[in-house]
Amino acid sequence: MADRHAVDLVVKAAAPEGLVLEPGSGEGVLTLALAEAGARVVGYEIDPRLAGLLAARTRSDPRVDVVRGDFTAARAPREPFAVVGNIPYSITSKIVDWCLRAPALTSATLLTQREYARKRAGDYGRWSLVTVESWPWFGWRLGDTVGRESFRPVPSVDSAILRIQRRPEPLVPDRRSYLELVELGFGGVGGSVRASLKPRYDGVDAALAAAGIARDAVVGYVHPDQWITLWGRLCR
Repeated sequence: MADRHAVDLVVKAAAPEGLVLEPGSGEGVLTLALAEAGARVVGYEIDPRLAGLLAARTRSDPRVDVVRGDFTAARAPREPFAVVGNIPYSITSKIVDWCLRAPALTSATLLTQREYARKRAGDYGRWSLVTVESWPWFGWRLGDTVGRESFRPVPSVDSAILRIQRRPEPLVPDRRSYLELVELGFGGVGGSVRASLKPRYDGVDAALAAAGIARDAVVGYVHPDQWITLWGRLCR
């Protein structure tokens, strides 16, 4: 990032404190901003040259530790931690999956391709399987747009801040039955949520009515909160 305002937007959205892991530290612009905001930052950089430069630059800074390696291959900390990063578009899904699997993760604030952030946060009025599956445990929010002119070299698309935050308490107590329900619904048998669920569950029509879901609703247009209602009606 070549724009200090963009850096400030990410730091503000993250509200960093305690331990923060940063995928792709690069030259350390965001790394140092996170440290200045009060975080203890572990920056991961796969490029040995950039990692070496940043390590030398922060050698005397106790707030920053630089790891030369692939963030997605790292072992997640056992203590509570957040992830904040301006991440490569090409491995966005891999980084998000890593975050969702980390038991001690409190939040992830990621600068991603804007289209990706909009899809995951439901900004198109549709909801992806990744978002719906994780919804009982994580909230997803679309943050500020960061224009392509804020980067060097300038990419072909704009970016946006995607905020993923762990809920204080899960919205459902049984992960397995919820995931089975959602995966069946997204299986697409018959072209609608109703057609997908009826062969497996009793009371589907009443559950759809309780959740406010039309009988012919296509799976992508069912809000994650409506899936919580379906689970409560069909799986308890």
